[in-house]
Amino acid sequence: MKVLFFASFREQLKCDQLVLDTLETEPPETVGDVLDLLRQRGEPWSATLLPDKTLAAINQEIAPLDATVSPEDEIAFFPPVTGG
Repeated sequence: MKVLFFASFREQLKCDQLVLDTLETEPPETVGDVLDLLRQRGEPWSATLLPDKTLAAINQEIAPLDATVSPEDEIAFFPPVTGG
């Protein structure tokens, strides 16, 4: 599963993408499960990827955290965008 990070997430995590190896763990069922796996990495992951402050997309389509994922999906995480 390919995971992408955008905007301030990319800067805070010092990572723009990674491949989540689901062979070592139980495969995530939802976007929220993917987020939980990433947050288990500790800092800065747990402080950056807060569920209530993270938007997600599956295969370039906005998705809620309870959306189902498969190992072939591309998941993207990004912070809420504000305008002014």
